[in-house]
Amino acid sequence: MTVRAIRGATQLDVDEREHLFERTTELVQEVLAANDLSTEALVSIIFTCTPDLVSDFPAAAAREMGLGDVPLMCATEVAVPGALPRVVRLMAHANLEVPRGEVRHVYLHGATTLRKDLAQ
Repeated sequence: MTVRAIRGATQLDVDEREHLFERTTELVQEVLAANDLSTEALVSIIFTCTPDLVSDFPAAAAREMGLGDVPLMCATEVAVPGALPRVVRLMAHANLEVPRGEVRHVYLHGATTLRKDLAQ
């Protein structure tokens, strides 16, 4: 088993707590499904938000979906002029039995434009 990093992102339509929780939950679930992972395989998750998202922490959504025993951290993305707004990103660290090139990264909603080479 090797620890691998899995990237993902989603874009919100509005900065509202319920919507943030919905999109964050969807992103985490899609990362787990795409990589055939149980929550037991997760080592940690780092979430970032663009500076325009302030309604709540993505980690709070992850805790609410049952990841309370997984170390979670939130940070603010760099405020680059012209960058895609209302984006939650994650970097999940997980125990995987696949080569790095076979890790499935997940980009949802408007965030698909961030990595067209990896988006679903």
